[in-house]
Amino acid sequence: MLRFPPYRYRSADPDIAGSPGEDSYRWLEAVDSPEALAWVEAQNRRTLARFEDAEFDALQTGLRQILDADDRIPFVVKRGEHYYNFWQDAEHPRGLWRRTTWASYRQSRPAWEVLIDVDALDAAEGENWVWHGASCLEPKTPDAPWERALVSLSRGGADADVTREFDLVDKRWVGHDGHGEAGFERPEAKGGMTWIDRDTVFVYTDFGADSLTSSGYPRCVKRWRRGQPLSAAETLFEADRQDLMALAFHDSTRGFERDFIHHALAFYEQRLIELMPDGETFPIEVPLSAQAVVHREWLLVHLRDDWRLEENDRSFQSGALLAIDYDTFKRGGRDFTTLFTPDAHRSLEGFEWTRHYLVLDILEDVKHRLQVLTPGQGDGWSPRPLAGLPATGEIGVAAVDDEESDEVFLIVTDYLTPTSLLKMDLARTPSARPESDAETIKRAPSFFEADGMQVTQRFATSLDGTSIPYFLVLPADVGRERPNAPLPTLLYGYGGFEISLTPHYIAGAGCSWLSRGGAYVVANIRGGGEYGPRWHRAALKGERHKAFEDFAAVAEDLVATGITTPRQLGIQGGSNGGLLVGNMITRYPDHFAAAVCEVPLLDMQRYHQLLAGASWMAEYGDPDSDDWERFLKDYSPYHNLREGVDYPAVLFTTSTRDDRVHPGHARKMMARMEAMNAGDVFYYENTEGGHGGAADNAQRAKLSALAWRFLWARLGKAG
Repeated sequence: MLRFPPYRYRSADPDIAGSPGEDSYRWLEAVDSPEALAWVEAQNRRTLARFEDAEFDALQTGLRQILDADDRIPFVVKRGEHYYNFWQDAEHPRGLWRRTTWASYRQSRPAWEVLIDVDALDAAEGENWVWHGASCLEPKTPDAPWERALVSLSRGGADADVTREFDLVDKRWVGHDGHGEAGFERPEAKGGMTWIDRDTVFVYTDFGADSLTSSGYPRCVKRWRRGQPLSAAETLFEADRQDLMALAFHDSTRGFERDFIHHALAFYEQRLIELMPDGETFPIEVPLSAQAVVHREWLLVHLRDDWRLEENDRSFQSGALLAIDYDTFKRGGRDFTTLFTPDAHRSLEGFEWTRHYLVLDILEDVKHRLQVLTPGQGDGWSPRPLAGLPATGEIGVAAVDDEESDEVFLIVTDYLTPTSLLKMDLARTPSARPESDAETIKRAPSFFEADGMQVTQRFATSLDGTSIPYFLVLPADVGRERPNAPLPTLLYGYGGFEISLTPHYIAGAGCSWLSRGGAYVVANIRGGGEYGPRWHRAALKGERHKAFEDFAAVAEDLVATGITTPRQLGIQGGSNGGLLVGNMITRYPDHFAAAVCEVPLLDMQRYHQLLAGASWMAEYGDPDSDDWERFLKDYSPYHNLREGVDYPAVLFTTSTRDDRVHPGHARKMMARMEAMNAGDVFYYENTEGGHGGAADNAQRAKLSALAWRFLWARLGKAG
């Protein structure tokens, strides 16, 4: 196989890279300082002056039409007799929270009842609120109305938000009119609030001095009663300052009402603790790395590491899903039933409960397979496949109402097929039917002509011999008009936090890239979750280089098989994927001609001191320990830039309001590369949007158009 050697590291020029403790661009970490914002504004002007033209305008218009299309699927959640949806379009850029009935929802144009108009709220309050979701209070009886909701709103899209109580009957903010009962209202902070009952909530937020962890998340959980000042709320639990966070929630399942504390010690260490009615606690003693879920009478345990039970001398494999009667477990029983065991090709992506069934979402070489299990029946709970669904592509499953029915929503899509929303009653779907009983409720429109385009799954061989899957999407004329001509190609990746990249409809890439003759590639590199915990662990901390080697191997395979050439190959990634892109730039500059690096981590010496960075040390390592010398400095892109290297063209994008990954990462990398005269390097910082980069469809369209315009200018013309 054709293989490009990565650059080997040597000590960088101290005037460029700096030595430990020195950083001449630290001033750009002051997010809102006049000097930093002036620098941002100058960079934005330069970038827009380069790329805002007729081609950019056409891209932006087309992308905005996709995002604002009124025939998109309005996905809903059922709450009582109503189905709730949040919707953004050109007329309502910040969005509407609305609801309808099932009979109306089935129509092509449902009749919606608007509950909250976020644009109108912004205008009335002089704010720039971004919707962060709503949690509705479940009534005590099935026939009672749903009366209240806790609504979260963020200024500019940051993770920090406020929570307010909303009356679903009178459609008003509780306590905001100066009359009637006091409403629950949480000031702006990272944290949240969840219902216990109509007059009581759990609240976990910034309560003042010493109430946050070193990662900036809440460490105190309190019970807050209506009419009390927040300062009088009763403290129920305190995490350690070095832990990640703590939160609480009430399980309102009728007949199984319980309260729980979720105590996150680190990113991959957690405890689930039941708060007993007498005030005592019951910690669920399973491995800290495991995910424990209590549902009705069952405890499920999804393992991230191997587990040996000394009580009965049984061993369970990493990635397995176990079940046991919860009351039996509380009495000391440990006779678990194994519901799923992974193998070299299969991993458990997730699971979903209905009233009488458990649905397993299994990835088989990055292709979804659904299994339906009947709790308590037989060894392994009598699993049966859910037949009649597509063999490839994304299949999402969500219970319609796990209290009352066995109906599920199925969301089906792939790279070239617009999304469909289906509904199925698992109680009426027998095993091994040639076709499923799923009813198609909605179909999304097609936004590009996919006739003749093709999707294939391929495997590249990484440096250590590991087989790395990737999806290749090719334009329609490959194999006919230009059978041997290499293509402008965009390679996308992430490779972290056990997150899987599975196929979904790529409307933006379809109309902006594939339709112009470009190829699109998604690499399922190690660090992700495509093959379960083992795939993730393979690229943790000091093994991070394997994710980069995997990505490089896919790039090399694309060149070796004639799909593209290095001068026609671009890469893209955001957040942890931005760290991936940064390392591709510094380790493999000859592999690529262009890179889009979005909301990235790039300074791995200071990432743990910036915003939420300390919470990711379980993923990357601790820069204040010998991790820095042993491996972190080797994959800190900011510290591995070198003079005299012909780097690819780069577009950095981030958000001023990103309070998760600090915008200083992208700012400093851009400033250093610009000072080095490191080729065509551009920067754009959106003033809103949080870690998502954009707060509304107009901003999303602009950022996306900028990326496509940049990529085609560099890669399309190279062909």
